[in-house]
Amino acid sequence: MKKFILLTLGITTLFIGCKPQNKSADTKKLDIAFESKSNSSVAGTATFIEKNGNVTFEAKLSGLKPGIHAIHIHEKSDCSAADGSSAGGHWNPTFKKHGKWGIGEYHKGDIGNFTANEKGNGTIKITTDEWCIGCGDQTKDILGKGLIVHDGTDDFTSQPAGNAGARVACTAIIK
Repeated sequence: MKKFILLTLGITTLFIGCKPQNKSADTKKLDIAFESKSNSSVAGTATFIEKNGNVTFEAKLSGLKPGIHAIHIHEKSDCSAADGSSAGGHWNPTFKKHGKWGIGEYHKGDIGNFTANEKGNGTIKITTDEWCIGCGDQTKDILGKGLIVHDGTDDFTSQPAGNAGARVACTAIIK
């Protein structure tokens, strides 16, 4: 983004330009690690990168049973409970019904489903302008929330959480 100063002296107008701001300095990145919950052996990492008003999220997991699994952002960055329940419910700062990301009503934490292969490895990646990292906007800021991987599939219908089963991995979204 360029900034200009307009200076008018009598009938002479002078434009003074400024150098574009360095956008790479505006990039924020969080790397976090999952811990197993509910007697599972699930492990993995998640990365959040904010750049130019968009957040790209990617999670890489192992130790899952083959098939489809749900992943959601939850209200609290507390993974202390053995079953992950200390992370609270889905993060829903706009008070919407649970649903499928980008279709109708959905929680800001309703990331969705991903597939684990026959070896139990799975990856999910999305980019959105509905989140930010540490911006202070309570309807967008993911800092201080929890990230939960579920044993089952989100049906995108059941309220309030999609009937996705046990919480098999948890991590806190913190710096």
